[in-house]
Amino acid sequence: MSNQSNNQNQFANKSQAWSARFSEPVSDLVKRYTASVDFDKRLALFDIQGSLAHAHMLTAVGVINEQDHQEIQRGMAQIIQEIEAGSFEWLLDLEDVHLNIEKRLVELIGDAGKRLHTGRSRNDQVATDIRLWLRAEIDQSAQLLLDLQKNLATLALEHADTILPGFTHLQVAQPVTFGHHLLAYAEMFNRDYERLIDCRKRVNRLPLGAAALAGTSYPIDRELTAQLLGFDEVCRNSLDAVSDRDFAIEFCAAASLIMTHISRLSEELIIWMSPRVGFIELADRFCTGSSIMPQKKNPDVPELARGKTGRVNGHLIALLTLMKGQPLAYNKDNQEDKEGLFDSADTIRDTLTIFVDMVSGIQVKANAMRAAALQGFATATDLADYLVKKGLPFRDAHETVALAVRECEQKGCDLADLSLVELQAFHPSIEDDIFGVLTLEGSVASRKHLGGTAPERVRIEAQRILDK
Repeated sequence: MSNQSNNQNQFANKSQAWSARFSEPVSDLVKRYTASVDFDKRLALFDIQGSLAHAHMLTAVGVINEQDHQEIQRGMAQIIQEIEAGSFEWLLDLEDVHLNIEKRLVELIGDAGKRLHTGRSRNDQVATDIRLWLRAEIDQSAQLLLDLQKNLATLALEHADTILPGFTHLQVAQPVTFGHHLLAYAEMFNRDYERLIDCRKRVNRLPLGAAALAGTSYPIDRELTAQLLGFDEVCRNSLDAVSDRDFAIEFCAAASLIMTHISRLSEELIIWMSPRVGFIELADRFCTGSSIMPQKKNPDVPELARGKTGRVNGHLIALLTLMKGQPLAYNKDNQEDKEGLFDSADTIRDTLTIFVDMVSGIQVKANAMRAAALQGFATATDLADYLVKKGLPFRDAHETVALAVRECEQKGCDLADLSLVELQAFHPSIEDDIFGVLTLEGSVASRKHLGGTAPERVRIEAQRILDK
């Protein structure tokens, strides 16, 4: 036998599962460049879950025997123990989570471990693992979104009567209740919850059985595998099953919207906590101090959450770009789907966990909010509405109130500070009941329709969320 043949055989005996086809080993740099085990090992328990279901199905259809099935179960149980104990040896030479687990299984149970891969490929295997993992992540984040809504509703119920200025263009617009303001975010997070639940429907489809791209000639039962793994459906085209990452893109889009809403809330918390505004205080555990200025209390958690939004948005764009040029079916490009997807899931889970706690500990400075609502002629629209109810066209009422506001600016007073005689100078239909209209409490109380800011409506909406 020639030296070249000896080298080929040695290579075939010691390297990757596919190495018999090649005449030289992969270089160390290429190994590091192409390996995914450093990050996809987090899929290990889901990989084993899928393998056990696959083994059960292969036994049911008679492709492997019951003894092999029992050996596979025994070997996988030991591997699970090793992974959970931190003693499992992850090898870069074996590229990914799948080959690492397969190698260890063969070491433990011999040929029965080699039979496990019958009727499948790493292509449909990894697609299944990702869906199993993502399904669990969605369930956890969806629950956190419900918890966050309930904590916002609890705080809203407590502050259904607390008044603060509502803003448009960051200028004082009209008075609203703080409870109503909080419930606006509860609505955003409810839409986020609905998107995750809807996304889960498309995640929960089984690719296993598609094999490399064309399916398999073995008499597999994909519906049985789907039932064992809790999938609602099977992917109905083998080419699409191994190459589809729409579900991951959809999740990243949902994650980006979650973080966008978190970022908007964060921006308000940061502004409200500023001493120049002074509407709230955050608990100390969510803030840090300064290395040089001892008086500082910085809202680091909201600031960092605001920053992490860009990171999650970036993962969405990266995944869209990854998929846009791929022909059917599976391509190595798809190895790049995981790190951004993993980080997006980690980020929303950790962020929501923190915000659930942080929102429940917000200290509200109601007097500061009310004082701010008294600035900027927040009840000007109420005066215009009053005149409309007296018969004026709205545009004429709008012009009349604008003139009154201009005079108040010159006098340095609020509309409610004008006397009845002074108000009647702008329009004779104004009577002494106007002062009830011009109060902050009267303004918010009048907006008691569905979706309005009135305290009674806030209580109804907050309780509706708490009763879910």
